[in-house]
Amino acid sequence: MKTHVNLQAYNSFGFPVEAKYFVEINDAKELDRLFRMPEYKNEKHLVLSGGNNILFTKPVFDGMVIWMNNKGIKTVADEGNQVIVRVQAGEDWPEFVKKMVEKGLYGVENLAHIPGKVGAAPVQNIGAYGMELKDSFLKCEAVNLENGRKRTFDNKECVFGYRSSIFKTMLKGQYLITSVDFRLSKQAELKLDYGNIRAYLDAHGMADPTLQQLHDAICAIRDAKLPDPKVLGNAGSFFKNPVIKAEQFETLRQQYPEIPHYDEPDSKVKVPAGWLIEQAGWKGWHDEHVGVYDKQALVLVHHGGGRGEDIVYLSKRIQDSVEEKFGIKISPEVNFV
Repeated sequence: MKTHVNLQAYNSFGFPVEAKYFVEINDAKELDRLFRMPEYKNEKHLVLSGGNNILFTKPVFDGMVIWMNNKGIKTVADEGNQVIVRVQAGEDWPEFVKKMVEKGLYGVENLAHIPGKVGAAPVQNIGAYGMELKDSFLKCEAVNLENGRKRTFDNKECVFGYRSSIFKTMLKGQYLITSVDFRLSKQAELKLDYGNIRAYLDAHGMADPTLQQLHDAICAIRDAKLPDPKVLGNAGSFFKNPVIKAEQFETLRQQYPEIPHYDEPDSKVKVPAGWLIEQAGWKGWHDEHVGVYDKQALVLVHHGGGRGEDIVYLSKRIQDSVEEKFGIKISPEVNFV
């Protein structure tokens, strides 16, 4: 355990937040010892994974940060056309996807290049380009942070929703995920018709791409529109894409015929938050410390010298602006601490 640790390198916004206590977990077995520590019993806790989807709103976290860094990927079952793979929570998500693609396993390829660690992926039910984590998720092992008891959550028990799960709602802050099992396939039909995947593939002469080519294409597309956190502080997509009723969408389309959208179940429509923010005039806006990325309005950035509360204030202004213009409320995808 360390004390008074600067978390600047542990959050992708790059804010210099200080943690009162900091514990690195390299093996899930170490948690038993952690739970017996008096500092753990007496302080509030924060489980920190990759730090890519978190916004520290204060300069000091007055408690204990638990950083999951346990590693390991192994096949636990081979069921003919399907394979079950167990991944430790501290594994890097993009590297995990890359390894599965190299093995010719389908199921997570459209989630390539999403920064973060595997343990945080179910919490957020990460998704991109027509695919969500829940589509390949089988189960996860977790530990109750109050009593140290272990529990297995299957897909249904996780109550997955759009960028949400039971770990982000009813059981928020109560469990620490130690490993995740995925059911992947040796054969599958590639999903190519979401976002600009098809356009990119056609432009590069890949009308019928391989699994590896699709993975590489998605990485290139993401690199073109999202800044590298090591260069420019950010947490990726800051806001969720709002889902509205079809009637409201039709009213908006009469005024904005070019509004992009994706049909959803139950007569609802998903509208890209980035488009709404751009139309509200925020794309490329910045002050001395923070701003909106000039290539993707969905991304809020930290230019340096700022504080978490600067991003909080900016995000609120953007939310108010979008609601005033379109009558749509957009919500942060990033977790505020």
